[in-house]
Amino acid sequence: MRAAILYELNKPLVVEDLTAADPGYGQVRVRIAASGVCHTQISEARGCRGPDKFLPHTMGHEGAGVVEAIGPGVTRVKAGDHVILTWIKGPGINAAPPAYAVGGRKINAGQITTFQDEAVVAENRVVPIRKDMPLDKAALIGCAVATGAGAVFNTARPKPGSAVLVFGAGGIGLCAIQAAALTNAGKVIAVDIHDHKLALARAFGATHVVNAKTQDVVPAVLELTGGRGADVAIEAAGIRETMEQAFQSIRADGGLAILIGNLAKGMPISIDPFMLICGKQIVGSWGGATDPAQDFPRYVDLYMTGKLKLDELITHRFRLDDVNAALEAVEQGKAGRAIIEFPGR
Repeated sequence: MRAAILYELNKPLVVEDLTAADPGYGQVRVRIAASGVCHTQISEARGCRGPDKFLPHTMGHEGAGVVEAIGPGVTRVKAGDHVILTWIKGPGINAAPPAYAVGGRKINAGQITTFQDEAVVAENRVVPIRKDMPLDKAALIGCAVATGAGAVFNTARPKPGSAVLVFGAGGIGLCAIQAAALTNAGKVIAVDIHDHKLALARAFGATHVVNAKTQDVVPAVLELTGGRGADVAIEAAGIRETMEQAFQSIRADGGLAILIGNLAKGMPISIDPFMLICGKQIVGSWGGATDPAQDFPRYVDLYMTGKLKLDELITHRFRLDDVNAALEAVEQGKAGRAIIEFPGR
């Protein structure tokens, strides 16, 4: 198998041939068709999570493909099944990481990595899906849809007519925006610094947009909500200032700010605790509180019935050899969601 490997922080990934042992207890070998590129991989490659004791290692945490083989104990999938790969734990065995090597040198991996044309993953990180679901679109369900839409459907659960505010119109934010539209929110307000992403946000269901480069965000949101503030704010940009603005922008007496973006390790945010006394709430949402076994088939069905936009979510496509260009497109804010495709998969 070929894989992109991170050998050093702040250095380009290296694409090399890996050797892998046959699937062991609770492991599944998957031929990957496509992998999404999440901003989390930028944080990982750039050292924003602090020292990396697992170098060198493979990367990627959302994808889709076809099961090639299963190890002892696996009961949830079989060879030939189409599956979504996800970092979010589901039912099944939380198997040990696979044994990978390059020229006899050990290459580390977690229970799932997807920047490779084949991967050995834990049973509890794969979810079988219907075979008529296009695999390039299915790849996005493993993180972007799960986290963004899940933050709306599972964590926020806004009432029809609510004002929902989303910071960041990348892959996860766009999924939150379209999920909010599906809940019949009265207003869906998107905040970003790129006009092309705000245009995407409108296409995904945003009723109003705010360019944080040219507008003062909190006063703009208050004006759009009649001075009341948003009922729900979802922070998907992973920036300290936007996390603080999300809390400032929600209404008193029940407004909810949900943080799903990732800050650099150890970076704090500041909030006025009196606003908590006034009834504002702030929470995190781990992977959109997703239950992969229940939620992923639902998202597949929403796509297949034309209610979930995934074709439009993919703005950039790359081959594995261009993985560093894919990371750069995401890092520079060019992409809605970028994917890495594997020819013939």
